[in-house]
Amino acid sequence: MLALIGTVPKEDFPLVSGTAVLKGGSLSLNGYQISVNRGTPALIAATSMVCETLGLPRPFSFLVGDIGLGDGSRKLYRHLKSHLPSLGARIIAFHYLQPDVDWHNRILWALEEQGNLPVLIADAGYMYAAKMSGFAASYDLFTPDIGELAFLADEVAPHPFYTRGFILHEEDNVPGLIKRAFEGGNAAKTLLIKGSKDYICTKERVLATVDTPRVETLEPIGGTGDTLTGMVAALTYGGYPVAEAAILAARANRLAGALANPTPATQVVDIVERIPKALEAVLDEAGKVREQIFPTTCCRELPYKRALIDTYAKGSC
Repeated sequence: MLALIGTVPKEDFPLVSGTAVLKGGSLSLNGYQISVNRGTPALIAATSMVCETLGLPRPFSFLVGDIGLGDGSRKLYRHLKSHLPSLGARIIAFHYLQPDVDWHNRILWALEEQGNLPVLIADAGYMYAAKMSGFAASYDLFTPDIGELAFLADEVAPHPFYTRGFILHEEDNVPGLIKRAFEGGNAAKTLLIKGSKDYICTKERVLATVDTPRVETLEPIGGTGDTLTGMVAALTYGGYPVAEAAILAARANRLAGALANPTPATQVVDIVERIPKALEAVLDEAGKVREQIFPTTCCRELPYKRALIDTYAKGSC
């Protein structure tokens, strides 16, 4: 099971959980209709679209209303502490929640008590709590933008707002910020840094950068970072190693944006609807690359959607 966790910016939205269905530009979850424009709803929509494309079960989602005061987030934290460990999710993506280190730790420890941790992905507010807790290394993937990467690189900042000014969050400083984040123990095992150029890296090295197709009109459209995180979660659920899922998702997310022929009026749901076509193109290309590198019967028998980076690196099957 793949579990997605976050909030919607509505004060009166109750805590709901279940399998969301995307219909006509909105999500339907337990009888509630949720607009897909940005934030966790955009993440859920993108994840669901990838799961459908790959023939996977839809994700299980937890949502609550929170307008930034933290009441809804605390309600959801309490619910997760009691119910998330027994859900049996293999992949969990935490998204927009009010950062709360104490509740973060309670949930992490409850998951640890079940045995092996599931694959843990964190973005937005929950990533802030994971970093501040000192347990960033327990996570398999963080998906920061460059400003949030600077926050991860600052070993004392309790929130991105308080990132010290001398830690510059500029494109040409990304390698230095990556190094500092890992050295300070404030990075997950893999980072996907979202920006005009996406970086996928581990502590050892930058595995890949993705900057095409580059569509300037997409820059001001909110929610494209959320769809990217959702796509990584779904691809990981489909069996791809986290780093490979991040590379494929970065490529497919950009292509989906380009296929939408965006204008300033474009909404993120218009991009979500192009995900199947974009993903199929990216996976098909990945399969062709693999077959060129490994034109053996052994490798041809692998599903074309499983072009493994580690296999490439080893140079053998």
